[in-house]
Amino acid sequence: MKYVGIQTQIRENNTKSVMLLLSFPCIILVLVWIMIAVCNALGVAFVSEAQYYGQITGVDIDHVNQSFLVTIPFVIIAVGIWFTIAYFFNTKMIQSATGARSVTRMENPRIYNIVENLCMTCGMDMPQINVVDDPQLNAYASGINKNTYTVTVTTGICERLNDEELAGVIGHELTHIRNNDTKVLITSIVFVGIISAALNILTNYVYRIFLYGGFGNNNRRSNAKGGGNNGAGIMVAIIVAIVCTAIAYFFTLLTRFAISRKREFMADAGGAELCGNPQALASALRKISNDPGLDNVSRSDVSQLFICKPDEMKEGFLEKSFSNMFSTHPDTKKRIAILEQF
Repeated sequence: MKYVGIQTQIRENNTKSVMLLLSFPCIILVLVWIMIAVCNALGVAFVSEAQYYGQITGVDIDHVNQSFLVTIPFVIIAVGIWFTIAYFFNTKMIQSATGARSVTRMENPRIYNIVENLCMTCGMDMPQINVVDDPQLNAYASGINKNTYTVTVTTGICERLNDEELAGVIGHELTHIRNNDTKVLITSIVFVGIISAALNILTNYVYRIFLYGGFGNNNRRSNAKGGGNNGAGIMVAIIVAIVCTAIAYFFTLLTRFAISRKREFMADAGGAELCGNPQALASALRKISNDPGLDNVSRSDVSQLFICKPDEMKEGFLEKSFSNMFSTHPDTKKRIAILEQF
Protein backbone atom coordinates (compact mmCIF):
# COMPACT_ATOMS: atom_id res chain seq x y z
CA MET A 1 0.00 0.00 0.00
CA LYS A 2 1.34 3.42 -0.94
CA TYR A 3 2.29 5.60 2.03
CA VAL A 4 0.66 9.01 2.11
CA GLY A 5 2.26 11.62 4.34
CA ILE A 6 0.35 14.17 6.39
CA GLN A 7 1.31 17.09 4.12
CA THR A 8 0.05 15.18 1.09
CA GLN A 9 -3.20 14.49 2.89
CA ILE A 10 -3.54 18.16 3.80
CA ARG A 11 -3.05 19.20 0.16
CA GLU A 12 -5.56 16.62 -1.04
CA ASN A 13 -8.03 17.71 1.63
CA ASN A 14 -7.66 21.38 0.66
CA THR A 15 -8.19 20.54 -3.01
CA LYS A 16 -11.34 18.56 -2.25
CA SER A 17 -12.59 21.33 0.04
CA VAL A 18 -12.15 23.93 -2.70
CA MET A 19 -14.15 21.73 -5.08
CA LEU A 20 -16.89 21.38 -2.48
CA LEU A 21 -16.97 25.13 -1.86
CA LEU A 22 -17.34 25.76 -5.59
CA SER A 23 -20.57 23.77 -5.41
CA PHE A 24 -22.19 26.48 -3.22
CA PRO A 25 -22.46 29.21 -5.91
CA CYS A 26 -23.44 26.54 -8.44
CA ILE A 27 -26.29 25.46 -6.16
CA ILE A 28 -27.42 29.08 -5.80
CA LEU A 29 -27.45 29.64 -9.58
CA VAL A 30 -29.28 26.36 -10.25
CA LEU A 31 -31.83 27.34 -7.61
CA VAL A 32 -32.41 30.72 -9.28
CA TRP A 33 -32.93 29.04 -12.67
CA ILE A 34 -35.46 26.58 -11.19
CA MET A 35 -37.40 29.39 -9.51
CA ILE A 36 -37.55 31.36 -12.77
CA ALA A 37 -38.68 28.23 -14.64
CA VAL A 38 -41.42 27.57 -12.07
CA CYS A 39 -42.68 31.13 -12.32
CA ASN A 40 -42.59 30.91 -16.10
CA ALA A 41 -44.56 27.66 -16.12
CA LEU A 42 -47.23 29.14 -13.86
CA GLY A 43 -47.42 32.37 -15.84
CA VAL A 44 -46.89 34.55 -12.76
CA ALA A 45 -43.67 36.22 -13.90
CA PHE A 46 -41.27 36.73 -16.80
CA VAL A 47 -44.06 36.33 -19.40
CA SER A 48 -46.47 38.59 -21.27
CA GLU A 49 -49.17 39.58 -18.79
CA ALA A 50 -51.80 40.10 -21.48
CA GLN A 51 -51.34 36.64 -22.91
CA TYR A 52 -50.57 34.45 -19.90
CA TYR A 53 -51.69 36.27 -16.78
CA GLY A 54 -52.80 33.73 -14.19
CA GLN A 55 -52.59 30.77 -16.59
CA ILE A 56 -50.48 27.62 -16.42
CA THR A 57 -48.67 27.64 -19.75
CA GLY A 58 -45.69 25.27 -19.56
CA VAL A 59 -42.04 26.24 -19.56
CA ASP A 60 -40.64 28.45 -22.29
CA ILE A 61 -36.98 27.40 -22.01
CA ASP A 62 -35.69 30.19 -24.24
CA HIS A 63 -37.52 32.81 -22.19
CA VAL A 64 -36.35 31.24 -18.93
CA ASN A 65 -32.73 31.25 -20.09
CA GLN A 66 -33.03 34.86 -21.21
CA SER A 67 -34.53 35.88 -17.89
CA PHE A 68 -31.85 33.87 -16.06
CA LEU A 69 -29.04 35.70 -17.89
CA VAL A 70 -30.64 39.05 -17.01
CA THR A 71 -30.99 37.98 -13.38
CA ILE A 72 -27.46 36.62 -12.89
CA PRO A 73 -25.73 40.02 -12.34
CA PHE A 74 -28.26 40.99 -9.66
CA VAL A 75 -27.86 37.62 -7.94
CA ILE A 76 -24.07 37.89 -8.02
CA ILE A 77 -24.16 41.44 -6.62
CA ALA A 78 -26.59 40.53 -3.84
CA VAL A 79 -24.69 37.37 -2.87
CA GLY A 80 -21.37 39.22 -3.14
CA ILE A 81 -22.49 41.98 -0.78
CA TRP A 82 -23.89 39.46 1.69
CA PHE A 83 -20.77 37.30 1.49
CA THR A 84 -18.39 40.24 1.94
CA ILE A 85 -20.19 41.56 5.01
CA ALA A 86 -20.53 38.13 6.64
CA TYR A 87 -16.98 37.07 5.75
CA PHE A 88 -15.24 40.12 7.19
CA PHE A 89 -17.49 40.51 10.22
CA ASN A 90 -17.39 36.83 11.18
CA THR A 91 -15.12 37.49 14.17
CA LYS A 92 -17.66 39.71 15.91
CA MET A 93 -20.46 37.32 14.98
CA ILE A 94 -18.67 34.34 16.54
CA GLN A 95 -17.66 36.28 19.64
CA SER A 96 -21.23 37.42 20.11
CA ALA A 97 -22.57 33.88 19.69
CA THR A 98 -20.17 32.34 22.22
CA GLY A 99 -19.69 35.25 24.64
CA ALA A 100 -15.89 35.16 24.21
CA ARG A 101 -13.60 37.86 25.59
CA SER A 102 -9.93 38.54 24.93
CA VAL A 103 -7.24 37.90 27.56
CA THR A 104 -3.68 39.11 28.00
CA ARG A 105 -0.56 37.41 29.33
CA MET A 106 -1.04 39.18 32.65
CA GLU A 107 -4.61 37.88 33.03
CA ASN A 108 -3.80 34.25 32.13
CA PRO A 109 -0.04 33.64 31.82
CA ARG A 110 -0.45 29.84 31.69
CA ILE A 111 -2.61 29.68 28.58
CA TYR A 112 -0.73 32.55 26.97
CA ASN A 113 2.65 30.86 27.44
CA ILE A 114 1.40 27.52 26.08
CA VAL A 115 0.08 29.20 22.92
CA GLU A 116 3.27 31.21 22.51
CA ASN A 117 5.55 28.16 22.91
CA LEU A 118 3.57 26.12 20.38
CA CYS A 119 3.61 29.01 17.88
CA MET A 120 7.38 29.29 18.25
CA THR A 121 7.70 25.54 17.69
CA CYS A 122 5.87 25.64 14.35
CA GLY A 123 7.02 29.12 13.31
CA MET A 124 3.59 30.76 13.11
CA ASP A 125 2.46 34.19 14.27
CA MET A 126 0.78 34.45 17.64
CA PRO A 127 -3.02 34.46 17.30
CA GLN A 128 -5.37 36.31 19.62
CA ILE A 129 -6.44 34.42 22.71
CA ASN A 130 -10.05 34.49 23.90
CA VAL A 131 -11.74 32.91 26.90
CA VAL A 132 -15.38 31.99 27.44
CA ASP A 133 -16.64 31.89 31.03
CA ASP A 134 -17.96 28.33 31.00
CA PRO A 135 -17.15 25.71 33.68
CA GLN A 136 -17.42 22.95 31.08
CA LEU A 137 -14.77 22.07 28.49
CA ASN A 138 -14.38 23.16 24.89
CA ALA A 139 -12.18 25.14 22.51
CA TYR A 140 -12.20 26.42 18.94
CA ALA A 141 -10.17 28.38 16.39
CA SER A 142 -11.54 31.14 14.16
CA GLY A 143 -10.45 33.93 11.84
CA ILE A 144 -9.60 34.50 8.17
CA ASN A 145 -6.21 36.26 8.35
CA LYS A 146 -3.35 37.15 10.70
CA ASN A 147 -5.32 40.05 12.14
CA THR A 148 -8.31 37.90 13.10
CA TYR A 149 -6.89 34.44 13.84
CA THR A 150 -8.06 33.52 17.32
CA VAL A 151 -7.83 30.54 19.67
CA THR A 152 -10.68 30.42 22.18
CA VAL A 153 -10.91 28.19 25.26
CA THR A 154 -13.39 27.88 28.09
CA THR A 155 -12.43 28.59 31.69
CA GLY A 156 -13.38 25.01 32.47
CA ILE A 157 -10.84 23.55 30.06
CA CYS A 158 -8.10 25.70 31.60
CA GLU A 159 -8.96 24.53 35.10
CA ARG A 160 -9.52 20.82 34.44
CA LEU A 161 -6.77 19.90 31.96
CA ASN A 162 -3.09 19.62 32.81
CA ASP A 163 -0.46 21.47 30.79
CA GLU A 164 0.23 18.59 28.39
CA GLU A 165 -3.47 18.02 27.68
CA LEU A 166 -4.06 21.73 27.21
CA ALA A 167 -1.09 21.92 24.84
CA GLY A 168 -2.63 19.09 22.78
CA VAL A 169 -5.94 20.94 22.51
CA ILE A 170 -4.29 24.24 21.59
CA GLY A 171 -2.07 22.41 19.09
CA HIS A 172 -5.24 21.04 17.49
CA GLU A 173 -6.69 24.54 17.16
CA LEU A 174 -3.45 26.04 15.85
CA THR A 175 -3.37 23.30 13.21
CA HIS A 176 -6.82 24.39 12.06
CA ILE A 177 -5.36 27.86 11.48
CA ARG A 178 -2.19 26.55 9.81
CA ASN A 179 -4.23 24.33 7.45
CA ASN A 180 -6.58 27.23 6.52
CA ASP A 181 -9.48 25.27 8.02
CA THR A 182 -10.98 28.35 9.65
CA LYS A 183 -11.16 30.14 6.29
CA VAL A 184 -12.86 27.18 4.65
CA LEU A 185 -15.35 26.60 7.47
CA ILE A 186 -16.29 30.28 7.74
CA THR A 187 -16.79 30.41 3.95
CA SER A 188 -19.11 27.39 4.15
CA ILE A 189 -20.98 28.98 7.06
CA VAL A 190 -21.59 32.13 4.98
CA PHE A 191 -22.87 30.22 1.94
CA VAL A 192 -25.18 28.05 4.03
CA GLY A 193 -26.44 31.23 5.68
CA ILE A 194 -27.34 32.68 2.28
CA ILE A 195 -29.40 29.61 1.36
CA SER A 196 -30.98 29.54 4.82
CA ALA A 197 -31.95 33.22 4.56
CA ALA A 198 -33.58 32.64 1.16
CA LEU A 199 -35.57 29.78 2.63
CA ASN A 200 -36.66 31.91 5.60
CA ILE A 201 -37.77 34.79 3.34
CA LEU A 202 -39.90 32.50 1.20
CA THR A 203 -41.48 30.66 4.13
CA ASN A 204 -42.22 33.94 5.94
CA TYR A 205 -43.85 35.29 2.79
CA VAL A 206 -46.13 32.28 2.52
CA TYR A 207 -46.94 32.56 6.23
CA ARG A 208 -47.97 36.20 5.82
CA ILE A 209 -50.17 35.25 2.88
CA PHE A 210 -51.98 32.65 4.97
CA LEU A 211 -52.11 34.97 7.98
CA TYR A 212 -53.48 38.06 6.22
CA GLY A 213 -55.08 36.33 3.23
CA GLY A 214 -55.03 37.08 -0.48
CA PHE A 215 -52.48 38.81 -2.66
CA GLY A 216 -53.77 42.36 -2.40
CA ASN A 217 -53.55 44.34 -5.60
CA ASN A 218 -52.36 41.33 -7.62
CA ASN A 219 -55.59 39.45 -6.84
CA ARG A 220 -57.78 42.38 -7.69
CA ARG A 221 -55.92 43.03 -10.92
CA SER A 222 -56.06 39.38 -11.99
CA ASN A 223 -59.79 39.18 -11.22
CA ALA A 224 -60.42 42.25 -13.34
CA LYS A 225 -58.64 40.56 -16.25
CA GLY A 226 -60.51 37.30 -15.81
CA GLY A 227 -57.47 35.57 -14.31
CA GLY A 228 -58.89 34.79 -10.90
CA ASN A 229 -56.62 31.84 -10.37
CA ASN A 230 -53.49 34.03 -10.35
CA GLY A 231 -53.39 33.99 -6.57
CA ALA A 232 -53.36 30.19 -6.56
CA GLY A 233 -50.69 30.21 -9.26
CA ILE A 234 -48.48 32.51 -7.24
CA MET A 235 -48.99 30.34 -4.15
CA VAL A 236 -47.99 27.20 -6.04
CA ALA A 237 -44.93 28.96 -7.47
CA ILE A 238 -43.82 30.10 -4.02
CA ILE A 239 -44.33 26.65 -2.50
CA VAL A 240 -42.33 25.03 -5.30
CA ALA A 241 -39.62 27.65 -4.81
CA ILE A 242 -39.52 26.83 -1.09
CA VAL A 243 -39.14 23.13 -1.88
CA CYS A 244 -36.30 23.88 -4.29
CA THR A 245 -34.60 26.11 -1.73
CA ALA A 246 -34.99 23.45 0.97
CA ILE A 247 -33.40 20.84 -1.30
CA ALA A 248 -30.51 23.20 -2.06
CA TYR A 249 -30.13 23.92 1.67
CA PHE A 250 -30.03 20.17 2.34
CA PHE A 251 -27.15 19.64 -0.08
CA THR A 252 -25.22 22.66 1.22
CA LEU A 253 -25.50 21.22 4.72
CA LEU A 254 -24.13 17.88 3.55
CA THR A 255 -21.24 19.67 1.87
CA ARG A 256 -20.50 21.72 4.97
CA PHE A 257 -20.57 18.67 7.20
CA ALA A 258 -18.22 16.75 4.89
CA ILE A 259 -15.73 19.62 4.97
CA SER A 260 -15.88 19.84 8.76
CA ARG A 261 -15.50 16.10 9.48
CA LYS A 262 -12.46 15.58 7.26
CA ARG A 263 -10.57 18.45 8.80
CA GLU A 264 -11.00 17.30 12.40
CA PHE A 265 -8.87 14.19 11.81
CA MET A 266 -6.12 16.28 10.22
CA ALA A 267 -6.20 18.76 13.09
CA ASP A 268 -5.88 15.90 15.59
CA ALA A 269 -2.82 14.60 13.76
CA GLY A 270 -1.28 18.06 13.50
CA GLY A 271 -2.03 18.86 17.14
CA ALA A 272 -0.46 15.60 18.32
CA GLU A 273 2.64 16.30 16.21
CA LEU A 274 2.89 19.88 17.45
CA CYS A 275 2.58 19.11 21.16
CA GLY A 276 4.66 15.93 20.79
CA ASN A 277 2.28 13.84 22.88
CA PRO A 278 -0.63 12.11 21.09
CA GLN A 279 -1.68 10.43 24.33
CA ALA A 280 -2.16 13.81 26.01
CA LEU A 281 -4.49 14.96 23.22
CA ALA A 282 -6.39 11.66 23.43
CA SER A 283 -6.79 12.14 27.18
CA ALA A 284 -7.97 15.72 26.64
CA LEU A 285 -10.56 14.63 24.05
CA ARG A 286 -11.87 12.00 26.46
CA LYS A 287 -12.32 14.59 29.23
CA ILE A 288 -13.92 17.12 26.87
CA SER A 289 -16.33 14.57 25.40
CA ASN A 290 -17.51 13.65 28.90
CA ASP A 291 -18.44 17.26 29.69
CA PRO A 292 -18.43 19.47 26.56
CA GLY A 293 -19.15 23.13 27.17
CA LEU A 294 -20.54 25.97 25.04
CA ASP A 295 -23.86 24.12 24.92
CA ASN A 296 -25.73 27.40 25.30
CA VAL A 297 -24.60 28.54 21.85
CA SER A 298 -27.77 28.44 19.78
CA ARG A 299 -26.08 28.64 16.37
CA SER A 300 -25.26 25.19 15.03
CA ASP A 301 -23.11 26.71 12.28
CA VAL A 302 -20.79 28.19 14.89
CA SER A 303 -20.68 24.93 16.86
CA GLN A 304 -18.93 23.16 13.98
CA LEU A 305 -15.81 25.14 14.93
CA PHE A 306 -15.67 23.49 18.37
CA ILE A 307 -13.20 20.71 19.10
CA CYS A 308 -16.15 18.63 20.39
CA LYS A 309 -19.80 19.33 19.68
CA PRO A 310 -21.93 19.68 22.86
CA ASP A 311 -24.34 16.82 23.52
CA GLU A 312 -27.29 19.20 23.72
CA MET A 313 -26.78 20.01 20.01
CA LYS A 314 -27.22 16.39 18.94
CA GLU A 315 -30.88 16.02 19.76
CA GLY A 316 -32.41 16.96 16.41
CA PHE A 317 -34.53 14.41 14.56
CA LEU A 318 -32.39 14.49 11.43
CA GLU A 319 -29.18 14.05 13.37
CA LYS A 320 -30.67 11.13 15.30
CA SER A 321 -31.85 9.46 12.10
CA PHE A 322 -28.78 10.22 9.98
CA SER A 323 -26.02 10.69 12.55
CA ASN A 324 -23.13 9.97 10.18
CA MET A 325 -24.54 12.12 7.37
CA PHE A 326 -25.45 15.18 9.46
CA SER A 327 -22.69 15.17 12.08
CA THR A 328 -20.22 18.04 11.78
CA HIS A 329 -17.65 16.07 13.79
CA PRO A 330 -16.32 12.53 13.48
CA ASP A 331 -17.01 10.18 16.37
CA THR A 332 -14.83 11.22 19.33
CA LYS A 333 -14.15 7.62 20.33
CA LYS A 334 -12.75 6.98 16.87
CA ARG A 335 -10.55 10.07 17.12
CA ILE A 336 -9.22 8.90 20.49
CA ALA A 337 -8.58 5.38 19.20
CA ILE A 338 -6.51 6.75 16.29
CA LEU A 339 -4.42 8.94 18.59
CA GLU A 340 -3.78 6.07 21.01
CA GLN A 341 -2.23 4.02 18.21
CA PHE A 342 0.80 6.30 18.17
